[in-house]
Parts: sequence; structure tokens; C-alpha cells
Amino acid sequence: MADQEGARAVAKRIGRVGAWSFALERLTAPRAQDFTREVESLGYTALWIPESLGSKEIFSHAALMLAAGGTITIASGIASIWARDAVAMANGARTLLDAHPDRFLLGLGASHAPVVERRGARYARPLSYMREYLDAMDQAPYVGPNRGDPRPPRVLAALGPRMLELSAARAEGAHPYFVPVEHTPFARKQLGSGPLLAVEQAAVLSTDPAAARKVARAHMKRYLDLDNYANNLRRLGWGERDIGGGGSDAMVDAIVAWGEPERVAERVRAHLDGGADHVCLQMLGADPADELRRLAPLIV
Repeated sequence: MADQEGARAVAKRIGRVGAWSFALERLTAPRAQDFTREVESLGYTALWIPESLGSKEIFSHAALMLAAGGTITIASGIASIWARDAVAMANGARTLLDAHPDRFLLGLGASHAPVVERRGARYARPLSYMREYLDAMDQAPYVGPNRGDPRPPRVLAALGPRMLELSAARAEGAHPYFVPVEHTPFARKQLGSGPLLAVEQAAVLSTDPAAARKVARAHMKRYLDLDNYANNLRRLGWGERDIGGGGSDAMVDAIVAWGEPERVAERVRAHLDGGADHVCLQMLGADPADELRRLAPLIV
């Protein structure tokens, strides 16, 4: 098993509620740093940033966010294991932690076949490849400062039982993305009591069902077409009528919390009550910072 004491220390650092944002991809460097400072000023203790095809490179992006100052943790959600070799992954994390001790959390994952193949790589045996990749990370040569320190803390993008078990055995925990609340107790059971469970939750602050679901479906479309996410929903008991056609209303409502801030806060609490240590909110409205501001008094 991974270091349980280390996992608990990471959980304490990142706190109970953080933010997860694609909005940073579209901002200039100065504006992205302003966003980071604003999120921290609202009381959120972690900010998760993505790495998708065509997005900002995640280590340089994290360095930019960390340079904004403060104490907020910057977490990668996630760094693709197909985008760089294991030595670059391990030592990229070490470099950021050398400059900003205890402020970077490496989330890494196997991504998805269509994304990987568009990179020109061959997507195969994601679970086995992840094991081999983690072995190579742990053996990565490093001659920089603090080279005798323990490896940087990491979490794995995990949905199914085997990747969750690997997260417990070889990382500080797991970062499930695009999951309904019922996945959280399932993930906690697979992980056991010690590892970190950091769950992403998308949300829209709108009380208009049609408007909220329109925004939610625009967000969900690309994910429902990916086997990893669709198969995870099937494993939880959702049927083809729910998953297909952009998602049934019930499916949309399960994945994206919407309504008044109190209703979104209830969804956050449901994940925490279900076993999550940390919930990172991905606000889908036109002004995520404003939505995070409205939610902060209820959840931070």
C-alpha cells in the first residue's frame, strides 16, 4: 500500500473543497494568475488544471499558477502519461515542488483512446501501461536538489475497481472525474479508508431547468462519447437510454449539479458524506469566478 500518512497529509493540505477549471486555458498569463489569487482569496485551498489535446502544457501551466503566490495547491487534473515519458513526469513534479514546497499535487492518468491516437500514440493496455509507467517514475534518475526526498505525491485518474486499487497501492489516492454521487462510496470502498479521494463535480448556478441542462449537455457531450466514462456509468447501473442522445434529464442532473447555490452545496456535501476527502468544483457558467464567489460562504 502507498504511504497512508502521506495521503492524509496531502488531504489536509488540499482541504475539503477546491476548484477545477477549463477557464484558465482561455486566459492570458496575467489574467490566469489573477484568477488563481481570486480563487484562493475566496477560501478554496486547491485549484485543479486540465491537460487536454491542444491545451496548455501542464507543468509550465502549473508553474505559472504557482508563481501567482499565496499558499493554494495547484493540482494537475490530469497530466497524460502519453504526453511525456515517465522520467519527465517524475522530474517535472520534483522541479515544481522544489520551487514551491507542498503546493503541487501531481494527478496523472491514461486519458482516452481518441485523444491519445490524435497525439500519434497507440492507446493499449491502459492499466498495465500505468503500472509500468509508475515503476519507471519511481526509478527515474534525478540529480537535482532534495534528490533524497520521497517521491512527489500523486493521485491517479481512476473510475473502475482495478485503477482505484492501483491508486491505493501506488499513489496517495484517486481523482475521479465525471461521476455521479453514487460513484463516491464505491470508490471509497475500493480505495479503503486511508487513500485520498478527490472528486470532481461540475455545476451550474441556474434555476431554469432548460437553461441549466443546455449548459450541462454541452459540457457532457464529449465525455458521454468516451468509452471510459460511458462504461463507468453502465457499471453504476445507468442504461443506454440515459447515456445516449446527449444524456437523459436524470443523467444530466446526476453529473451536473444545478440550481441555487444551496442546491450545489448539497451535492458537495453528498460527496463528502459518501467518503470523499475533497471535492473540486468545476463551474460551467460564463463567469466561473463569480459562481465560486457565490458558493464560497456555503462550502468553504
